[in-house]
Amino acid sequence: MTAKGKGQIVATASVPAGHVGAAAELARALGPGPFAVVILFVSPLADIHRLAAEAEFGGAAVIGCTTAGEISAQGYAEGEIVAVGLSATQFAADPILIPDLRELAAADLIGGLIRARQGLARARPEWEHEFAFLLVDGLSTREDELTSALASGLGPVPLFGGSAGDGTRFKETFILHRGQVLRNAAVVTMVRSDCRVRVFNLDHLTPTGQRMVVTEADPARRIVRRINAEPAAREYARLLGKDPAQLTTFTFAAHPVVVRIGGKHHVRAIQQVAENGDLVFFSAIDEGLVLSLAEPSDMVAHLETELSALGAPEAILACDCILRRMEAQEKQKTGAVSALLRRFGVVGFSTYGEQMNSMHVNQTMTGVAIYPPEGTR
Repeated sequence: MTAKGKGQIVATASVPAGHVGAAAELARALGPGPFAVVILFVSPLADIHRLAAEAEFGGAAVIGCTTAGEISAQGYAEGEIVAVGLSATQFAADPILIPDLRELAAADLIGGLIRARQGLARARPEWEHEFAFLLVDGLSTREDELTSALASGLGPVPLFGGSAGDGTRFKETFILHRGQVLRNAAVVTMVRSDCRVRVFNLDHLTPTGQRMVVTEADPARRIVRRINAEPAAREYARLLGKDPAQLTTFTFAAHPVVVRIGGKHHVRAIQQVAENGDLVFFSAIDEGLVLSLAEPSDMVAHLETELSALGAPEAILACDCILRRMEAQEKQKTGAVSALLRRFGVVGFSTYGEQMNSMHVNQTMTGVAIYPPEGTR
């Protein structure tokens, strides 16, 4: 068990996924609080149903999700439950459950967001800083639709979040909300704070001139059947100079594809190759899209530069794409990345996708840097 920041603005703790009495141990390690919200990042090896039933943190709202790996006080972790508590002395939070993404009622959701924001403003009018934190089922394929709907209700409030994971199995992912464990669900938490906050998004990828066109796709299922009028996996492999049988998650991490939207490039990460040779993507894809291969820069140097630019936050809550973790493993840089995550106080989880304002993105780290209230340092 590890703990950090007990009694501070942001308290964190972690236990092994199979730890008996994990919820009680995490509560002891976090301290008495009080907490505005406690977030649990849960390895798929843990019994999330039992954890949800037993999770008590002094009356704090408890939310969470399953992961594709955890980020604890030690850096990259596997097979753990990580708890993050936001102190009620500096934060007010209102988690809103979206119980069924298959029946997304956008108008109701927008109204709920507006009411939640107004309620927090009335409760803490002297606090000026806000953000929204989203956790969403990573196998729902509804993240793009959801972030678009959320943007209409958030106004100037910055949003970041991550898609729940299931290691590298891609079988089932869960959202946790106040004792409930749900699939095809999401929870968006409106947060108001006395602390200055900065929502950020980073990646270390540069588009190349090598392009391809999606010529046949199933957008609802995020499947690409043909690229350049050829079977998708075979054509992608050809462009890389590889045999289609050699395509793995590590290949996709090392050779991502990007699409240009609104003057910026966004990754459209490949999840896996289907048995029939189709490519399954992590995010929205459609016929006619022009994709460019991208090349990664040195992820360790890039991460150090980007985290250093955030200044000296008290903590960083981050959603980090599983493909970044895969790349670190493939290039034997896991230790160096973990050292940076420890040094800069990053906690969170590895995701099946990230959300930033109105966008669902891939192969990025997105998060919020939390700074001490003005005058405390």
